[in-house]
Amino acid sequence: MAVQQITTVTTSQGSGDWNTGICDCCSDIGTCCCAWWCFPCLQCQTASQYGWCCCMPILDSVSCGAVSCCMRSSMRQRYGIQGSVCGDIACVLCCYPCTWCQMSREVKAQCGPRNQQIHVVTQQVMPAH
Repeated sequence: MAVQQITTVTTSQGSGDWNTGICDCCSDIGTCCCAWWCFPCLQCQTASQYGWCCCMPILDSVSCGAVSCCMRSSMRQRYGIQGSVCGDIACVLCCYPCTWCQMSREVKAQCGPRNQQIHVVTQQVMPAH
């Protein structure tokens, strides 16, 4: 008689909110300083850490912020953050640098060791006699 073992791996969903507000620059001074001194570097680094091509933010200059809106929307979906495309557009149009700082802080928070919550459930299925 063989015993079959099934392992299920699940990851926890986000809280539904961004980890920091759009104007919470003081919560991560390093990100704020990077944005102040070399904003394109912050954009490329954030896109790369998120898993996108680091050159994608450069396209914002010819797409009127479309790349930023797409990335923000993708980030909300991946991390389980509530919001809407209209809200993403409003953030990008109203405060472009703050939007990128918030996305950078979110990627750091989601990819950090404190947020890697994986639940493993192991079941043993015994054949019926």
